Amino acid sequence: MKKFFLAAAMLVIACSCAPKLYNVTKSYDDKHFAKLQAVMDNPTTPKNVAYSFTEASDIGLCGKMFYDTPNPYHRIDTVKYKGMTKGENFQARCCPGITVMFSTDATSISVKTKWGQQYYSVATMPIAYCGYDLYIKNKKGEWTWAASGAAKNYGEDNLVLIKDMAPGDKECLLYLPNYSEIRSCKIGVPVGSYVRKLEGQFRNKIVFHGSSYTHGISTSRPGMSYPMQFMRHTGMQVLAFGMSGNCKMQPYFAAVLEDVDADAYVFDSFSNPDYKMIKERLQPFIDRLIAAHPGKPLIFQQTIYREARNFSLTYDAKEQAKQDMASTLFDELLKDPKYKDVYFIQTNACEKGNHEYSVDGTHPDDHGYYLWAKSIEKPILSILAKYGIK
Repeated sequence: MKKFFLAAAMLVIACSCAPKLYNVTKSYDDKHFAKLQAVMDNPTTPKNVAYSFTEASDIGLCGKMFYDTPNPYHRIDTVKYKGMTKGENFQARCCPGITVMFSTDATSISVKTKWGQQYYSVATMPIAYCGYDLYIKNKKGEWTWAASGAAKNYGEDNLVLIKDMAPGDKECLLYLPNYSEIRSCKIGVPVGSYVRKLEGQFRNKIVFHGSSYTHGISTSRPGMSYPMQFMRHTGMQVLAFGMSGNCKMQPYFAAVLEDVDADAYVFDSFSNPDYKMIKERLQPFIDRLIAAHPGKPLIFQQTIYREARNFSLTYDAKEQAKQDMASTLFDELLKDPKYKDVYFIQTNACEKGNHEYSVDGTHPDDHGYYLWAKSIEKPILSILAKYGIK
């Protein structure tokens, strides 16, 4: 009986200490609402504000592998690097992972775009493939989401991303669309406000080359691909080379990567090719990169589990064969001292026992990409530290 009363008493104590989960209320007086109404009645951005515009490429673009492309918003000079298919050529002219970093005292920020080739998707939000994603540093120095948006039907009017911000200096990070060609991108601020290039926000240069996952397909906005989340989480500058559906260790992509001067190279190379192609192409691909970048870490990621495998036997076998072939090849390669700077790491875009983070059976949603970025953060940083990359 004593044990019963003791257990009951402990239960009462535990319940009284536990946070209340419902009917949590607080009363506010008229002064509180009057103060809020005063803010609503006095916007910091005038209703008919006039904007002045600065070309983003004149401010300075970040995240590019090459800065000598004829169009500054292209990732690759598709005249110089030959062999790509029509679809790959288009993707090379898109700008996933390219950002503009600037400081401003503006109370409003807008974008005006002139488009090149356009793209449409049912698995990716328009804000991601033809829109913009704005982050601003908070008082703690953390990149914090501020605004995102896209013009309807690739409109070229002034797209106001945010207005009525507090006056004062701000440090801004703007992600460009992840699947559209841009001919001109102009940053707008109210006349009289300044826009200046912001430098020194990210360190080192880490290439991420991969499939639609690395490209950012099925994200809700451009800053949510796993390489971009990895960049914000770690402070490492990412050079994004995602090629949706087309990352198959092609020789002409190896030629591009041979010319990229970076501190490390991370690959999502086993999501697009089948297991036979992986067996055929992996070692020659690695050998070319070792020759081009001796002593640099080459980090290969195992492809993620696709939810479309859950009930389809053939799809499951296809995906398992890819994963098992990659594992088998690295089991042999990594025994050879020649490949001492080559690494094979695991990835995860879901939580154990949870199958809720897929958009279309292939691609994760934003949270799935967050989990992916977090799953590779520790192993990649650990590898980079071996090379003095911090």
